[in-house]
Amino acid sequence: MTPPVLPADAALFLDFDGCLVDIAPRPDAVVITDALRRRLALLHDRQGGAVALISGRDVGDLRRMLPEFDGWIAGSHGSELSTGPGHVEPLHEHPFDAPALHARTRELAAPHPAILVEEKTHGVAMHYRADPALRGFVEDAMAALASEHPHLQLQPAKMALELRPGGVGKDTAMARLMQHPPFAGRMPVFAGDDTTDEPAMAEAQSRGGFAIKIGDGMTAARHRLPDPSALAGWLDEALQKN
Repeated sequence: MTPPVLPADAALFLDFDGCLVDIAPRPDAVVITDALRRRLALLHDRQGGAVALISGRDVGDLRRMLPEFDGWIAGSHGSELSTGPGHVEPLHEHPFDAPALHARTRELAAPHPAILVEEKTHGVAMHYRADPALRGFVEDAMAALASEHPHLQLQPAKMALELRPGGVGKDTAMARLMQHPPFAGRMPVFAGDDTTDEPAMAEAQSRGGFAIKIGDGMTAARHRLPDPSALAGWLDEALQKN
């Protein structure tokens, strides 16, 4: 079902990869258009500042790609929060040695150069998009890594597996944001494309809002759009109504 027009008094939460931008062969190869930058700025104004990105990417990564965005960002699947440029705070309780984790992941992935190791501030991911036949190897390697780090949680993603801190997620990030202005008291709307977004979709709907699934696949969301271009059109429609 196509989503209704975005209310001006809603709190808008957006995933990034596969939602605001098309999935790229590598995380550093996504295309950020001027139209996207303008759209986010206009939405931020229209919604009274109640626009946030909730992504599996690091906050720092998103701030570098979208330096003009003044809104809040929950990064690393809810492991960190930025209320604006220059501010980042961790949201998980168990510190770990990220450089050691990254080094161990590179060691495990070394036999297969097609595997991309994505080092994150609060975790690590193995991507097998370049060779889907390596899925089984990646699943076994990441399961072994998870057994070495009991405070970290194995998170499936599109053509990848990730380790991130346990006890956090995109749903908990949304719930935290909804406690603070400018989000508090508003109806939440969440758009995402992946299994990692499903808890946040359910959270938005449980709070009386709605969720939008971008692309194919099973989902808890009651609304769906086919791709990031369709989401951009839906957001632009809201801006035109202002």
